[in-house]
Amino acid sequence: MAYDNDSDVIRRARLSILAALSGFAVIMVVGTIGYKQLGEADNSWLDAFYMTFLMVATIGYGNGIEVFHHHNTELFTMLIAFSGIGIMTYLFSSVTALVLASDLDLTMRRRRMEKMIRDMKGHYILCGFGRVGFNVAQELGSTHRQHIAIDENHDVLMANIEKCPSLVYLHGDAADEDVLTKANIDNARGLFAITGDDSRNLMITVTARQMNAKVRIVARCNDMRNVEKLRRAGADAIVSPNFTGGMRIASAMIRPNVVSFLDEMLRSEQRLRVEEVAVPEGFPPTPVADLGLSAEDYLLVAVRTRNDWKFNPPAGFIVEAGFAVIAMASPHGRLELERKLADRARAANRT
Repeated sequence: MAYDNDSDVIRRARLSILAALSGFAVIMVVGTIGYKQLGEADNSWLDAFYMTFLMVATIGYGNGIEVFHHHNTELFTMLIAFSGIGIMTYLFSSVTALVLASDLDLTMRRRRMEKMIRDMKGHYILCGFGRVGFNVAQELGSTHRQHIAIDENHDVLMANIEKCPSLVYLHGDAADEDVLTKANIDNARGLFAITGDDSRNLMITVTARQMNAKVRIVARCNDMRNVEKLRRAGADAIVSPNFTGGMRIASAMIRPNVVSFLDEMLRSEQRLRVEEVAVPEGFPPTPVADLGLSAEDYLLVAVRTRNDWKFNPPAGFIVEAGFAVIAMASPHGRLELERKLADRARAANRT
């Protein structure tokens, strides 16, 4: 998402305020020096500064440096007062413009996001945007997958927007049907129920499953005793950060080279991942050798058939519609693989 036009308005308003404050400072310096030179010998620098402030702030003349019947001082005072009126008017108008621009910017962002969400298809919905949700969003973003974040805590959303200005988000309860409707759950590919509360994740799972029977749901579970409840509620996969973290810690000790390989794969410039690409409907039975999977951006690892796995499939292995191709790929490689399979399916349907 891009909000350059709205941000430009705010930037211009901020620059106007800085310009007004700079002008105020210049007038204060000039006025202080002028009144010190035009005043009596016993007038101090503080007296001159005080007199200048009275004129610039348009408070009016009071006790201070003697002005009446001193023509040079009177002319100088009129000049300072006129400048003060102009600079203060400009400052107040700039502050008003900033407030209005900020409100307009927020309104425009909300409307643009609502339009983007309505147009989304095959996106992912993140219900809960704490530390776990933020990391999930980072992974989805780095692999070029559209996603929407939902959280009840407005402060959490605003804090993460500062880190990720392009974030598409909704403020509300993800267990509320109206909020999920706004998130376009009917066209979503997947939903993450990843708040820090198992009962909340359970409610989100139930609601989402009732609204879209086909959407894939991955739920977070902190207490392993709740795994079966989440599964019965409709979650396709349940992940326990505590269990997964323990397994990762153990793996770092007993199989350090494997962990190092996986870490390097995630950190590499190619952003390699083990990706899953579904073979589309209408795809003709095709041997692996004829798929043309020789691109540098992906490496075939396995094929998931309807009932089994085939690891490192030979060239003669037949790939059919409904299978899933597992490949080590970059985001570009995954998109290229999806395109090749889709093109072959379309070509088969035309014939």
